[in-house]
Amino acid sequence: MKPMKRILALNAGSSSIKFSLYRTGEGEELLYSGFLDRIGREGGRFSVRDGRGHVLENDSVSPSDHRAATESILSWVLSRADAKPDAVGHRIVHGGQNYSGPVILSPDMLLSLTSLFPYAPEHLPPAVETVRHAWRVFPGTVQVACFDTSFHASLPPVARCYPLPAEVRGQGVQRYGFHGLSYEYLLGELERQGGRDAAMGKVILAHLGHGASMAAVKEGRSIDTSMGFSPAGGLVMSTRTGDLDPGVILFLLQQKRMNAAEIKEMVNLRSGLLGFSGISDDMQVLLAKATENLKAGEAVDMFCYRAKQYVGSYAAAMGGLDTIVFSGGIGANSPEIRARICEGLEFLGITVEPARNLASAPLISEEGSGVTVRVIETNEEIVIVRHTLKLLEETRGYT
Repeated sequence: MKPMKRILALNAGSSSIKFSLYRTGEGEELLYSGFLDRIGREGGRFSVRDGRGHVLENDSVSPSDHRAATESILSWVLSRADAKPDAVGHRIVHGGQNYSGPVILSPDMLLSLTSLFPYAPEHLPPAVETVRHAWRVFPGTVQVACFDTSFHASLPPVARCYPLPAEVRGQGVQRYGFHGLSYEYLLGELERQGGRDAAMGKVILAHLGHGASMAAVKEGRSIDTSMGFSPAGGLVMSTRTGDLDPGVILFLLQQKRMNAAEIKEMVNLRSGLLGFSGISDDMQVLLAKATENLKAGEAVDMFCYRAKQYVGSYAAAMGGLDTIVFSGGIGANSPEIRARICEGLEFLGITVEPARNLASAPLISEEGSGVTVRVIETNEEIVIVRHTLKLLEETRGYT
């Protein structure tokens, strides 16, 4: 029998931290899961459930930064007699060109991650701070970095490279892609639900949430993805622009005299659904106001239109399409958005059955549809746990 281990997964985002604690041995048992959101803003919430879904904590909080948020989470973990982890796994958004798979964290390796801060300035600094605090709280405990970019290491040069001079490309300016841990989980679930042939077919994975992206996966390998050099590219998102003509940045620098910090803040925090609608970054709010507020309706239209464009382009890139998987907070929970993205794509073989879609059933395509359309809740934390456990088992002294 495999020895039992407790693995804590910490998933630090730009404004929230999610966590899960699993007990592993012959299987995987969820002990606790929770989140702390709206870090650095008012109206945050700290919520924890046990493995059966019972609410243990649901408190209003307003942590000033990720260090304070991490301290709150890890203090709660320390307060539980059955929660001290044997290892901690971290979601790290960006691995740059050096890291294409999970690694055990060391001080030198963490220092190398700081050099990647300019690549993902909204995500990497808080993630590194979370690692440092976890080291202080659990000294001597193995910590593992799991990179969101690893899934896309298979991108072919035609999709990975930007048409820039060699000296710029040589500095690591390329398409990296993100949401890789989510995509890894979704592909595994697709194989479990639909069989290996489905997972090895021509698949579009759509992680649509506060951050949104799509990936074209052919024969089990990522061949293209919407996010690029940073998580700000690609689809319209809650507060991020998505794809943007570089001439816009030049215009803001030269004509409007905005500096780099101001542009970064605008592109990442004041654009997307929030910036266009002027109302909210929450898709549910915008859908509720769409009939009475023109800009709310147009923001929703833009989100769906851009997503529809990517479906078409990825079907072309793969030479066809077998499966679409919707996931993420919007993708898994909004029947209207799924229907609007798929509407008009019948020529690709995409037909959604309204009742199934309304119920967010696991399979929402019509019988006989040329393309299978599925809804799968993602679970990045279990992927982190599995990678962490695998490294523990492979590393002498931790089996």
